[in-house]
Amino acid sequence: MIVALMFVGLVALILINVPIAVALGVVAMAAMVASGGTDALLNAAITMYTGATSFPLLAIPLFILAGGIMNSSSLSRRLIAFASALFGFIRGGLAMITIGTSMFFAEISGSAVADVAALGSILIPAMKNRGYPKEFAAAVMSSSATLAVIIPPSIPMILYAVMADTSVVRIFVAGIVPGVLAGFGLMGMAYVYARRYRWPVEELFRWARVKQTFREAAS
Repeated sequence: MIVALMFVGLVALILINVPIAVALGVVAMAAMVASGGTDALLNAAITMYTGATSFPLLAIPLFILAGGIMNSSSLSRRLIAFASALFGFIRGGLAMITIGTSMFFAEISGSAVADVAALGSILIPAMKNRGYPKEFAAAVMSSSATLAVIIPPSIPMILYAVMADTSVVRIFVAGIVPGVLAGFGLMGMAYVYARRYRWPVEELFRWARVKQTFREAAS
């Protein structure tokens, strides 16, 4: 019952233009008072302090900050250029570039939201201009962005490791192979659609171009 009331209260606060962070805090405090009395608020302060001093959890705002910095810089375009040099020669190259860039970006930000914010505004219009259906462009971008949940450093992996009291490093190592396989699986599906609808390649494969874009992306 409390969960249902929390959801209704959260939706009501959002509809009256209360910031989401504030709405979540208000609903959480109201639920704590309703279930445990005002003394529960004291425990909430201690829990928040413990979380703020947790070394693994400190990585989360830093990853989000890194994603914001990359979003406002030219790194996104440099990663796109590098992915284009690697995968642009394949039919349906722009879809391959989107997936490849998302894989690279996931290894930096750890956030699917940061991935979509930094790359979606560039790659979705580009795919539409090259004749890709808008539904396919949105599906490729959103699906490839979820690779950030698997490929380390992943924010959900950090949260799970903290809550399960297990090694963050081991979870990161366990996510590398599944993340890469998922990325290449998405490329395989995009290639099938590209062959079916005869979507174009983007550029010829040249080692000089790969080396140049790699140096620019790494700098």
